[in-house]
Amino acid sequence: MNNNQLYPFERNRYYAGKMLTSADFQAEQTYFNNKRRFVNNLMYGSGIVCGCGVFSLDDLSILVESGVAIDGLGREIVVDSSVVKKLSAVDGFEQLRTNHASLCLKYKESEVHAVYAVNQNDSDREYEYNRISEGYQLFLMDTEDIPEEFEMETEFLTSGVLFSDDHFRVDLVMPATACKGSNIKAVLRVTKLSGENRKLSYQAALQIPAFRTSTGAHELEISVEDVTLAAGEVLEREYWMMTQDTAALDTNVILKSGSATAYEDDAAVSCVTGFSLKILLSDCKPRELVNREIGRMSLEMKNIGGTIDFIRLADLRLVRTDNAYIIEEVHEANIKKYITAPAQEMLRSNYMDFFVKQAELGTHEQVVVAAQENEKQNAPRANVPEVATGVLEIPLGDHARKGDIRYSGEIMHGLGKGNVYVDIGYEYISEDATLGANAKSTIYGNPELFRGDTNANVDAETAVKILNDKGSFVVAVKLLQNVDYLVLSYRWVAIKFPAGNDLGIPEDIEGKSIAAETPTVVMGTKESHYFSVKYNHMDSCSLVYELTEPGSGEITADGIYTAPAKEGVYEILIYCADYPSICTYAYAIVKKKGFDESEEA
Repeated sequence: MNNNQLYPFERNRYYAGKMLTSADFQAEQTYFNNKRRFVNNLMYGSGIVCGCGVFSLDDLSILVESGVAIDGLGREIVVDSSVVKKLSAVDGFEQLRTNHASLCLKYKESEVHAVYAVNQNDSDREYEYNRISEGYQLFLMDTEDIPEEFEMETEFLTSGVLFSDDHFRVDLVMPATACKGSNIKAVLRVTKLSGENRKLSYQAALQIPAFRTSTGAHELEISVEDVTLAAGEVLEREYWMMTQDTAALDTNVILKSGSATAYEDDAAVSCVTGFSLKILLSDCKPRELVNREIGRMSLEMKNIGGTIDFIRLADLRLVRTDNAYIIEEVHEANIKKYITAPAQEMLRSNYMDFFVKQAELGTHEQVVVAAQENEKQNAPRANVPEVATGVLEIPLGDHARKGDIRYSGEIMHGLGKGNVYVDIGYEYISEDATLGANAKSTIYGNPELFRGDTNANVDAETAVKILNDKGSFVVAVKLLQNVDYLVLSYRWVAIKFPAGNDLGIPEDIEGKSIAAETPTVVMGTKESHYFSVKYNHMDSCSLVYELTEPGSGEITADGIYTAPAKEGVYEILIYCADYPSICTYAYAIVKKKGFDESEEA
């Protein structure tokens, strides 16, 4: 049974009196087989689950180890025991045209266990097969005939051409969306287009406003040297960067003006100018971004590339003559495609411990991220003090006298440990003529100033002791006159400001400054340039870029300046978002292409 269309699913509906035929039972088997294979295909894909190693025993024979595989239709292929075969006895050997062959594994069903059963429709058939054996078949085919796996292009990656001619093409490939605060990889990809024997050297500088290299720079040096490839071959070089946590929604990776050089066979060739690659910036985590991109692919998109119903086990290089052959090499690396089985995850993790630091493992990273998110949710807003208030009572006892000192109990203000300011005010109830009823009032400071109010005549000196390490305070009262009250009531207010110098007061900025790494840039009309900044005696901060005059071109929030169509000298103001007094200026000298700089005097 080789059914490429596993769905839609239909199952038998049983009812009283239904006559069951062989077709009904076959439908029952088909339903459950297709359901299982559908899940295998979606959840695991195709490849080797375990085993199925291939070895050359001698010049003429191969050994295929026992194992399990799943093909592109979701069917399980079980090689129940190791098998040794002469290569000439493997199906497809006689049809080989080249010395490069691929050994493949295929699902195969066969009818077994003949039983006596007279077929009423065919009197000549006295026997029927009682079982279907699910087995496998080994076969050979020319490696060049192996169909390429078609992968649907998605919007996850974006690319741009840095260099191209008749012989080579150089592309920069990156994720179309970068996750703020996370690493991101850029791939420099060199593709050989022609069959001519040539070598390429290329180097350039990319300006990366929203990213930082391992050295903290906003400029990425890329290069390849003396690359020689066969037609169709590809060379890739990886570069890692850190995405900054910025308020911008997108950014651009641009080619630094005049930085690109290319040589073919030591002869200079012209390069692309004006390269720009737009990257979106997101607050989501990389795993969330990847899961979203993979999960959005529909069934039609998954099936558009067709299905390969066999598993490639190994490539063989043969030495063949008119009357004989020799197995010269068996190559498995990068040929086999393995399936990641959940049952093997613990063993895989143990093995990976020898190659990856624990901090880099996904499980540990998820815990750290969760903790960081929790801290962000519980953290107070920047520059906003926390406030708490309440009422406390201080018992005086009978016949309290002038000079007596009384204390409150220890009061928790609820703002946590650290420096907290607490003030108290005498709280009392008096008649308010305006309201026509009693009203509650609180006096902070000296109550003598309100001596006209007969209810505000408690003369006492107060003090507050803050227990910083306990998150509490104690109030002391010294009576300055004899009183008849049994209890004094006070309203307390506690204020806690953010830690450090986040009180809204500008910090000392003496000696701190910023400067454009390239203060003056000569560029063509409509060209782009990123004005990176170096920090003197201060940490990096959020920057604001502004043009000082209208018609000066355009500049993005992350500092990529695009020159106008008109020649001239244009000024760009750059300053720190939190401290605008820390600022600098940069200048763009815009000239039309073809201007001879040697004539500039």
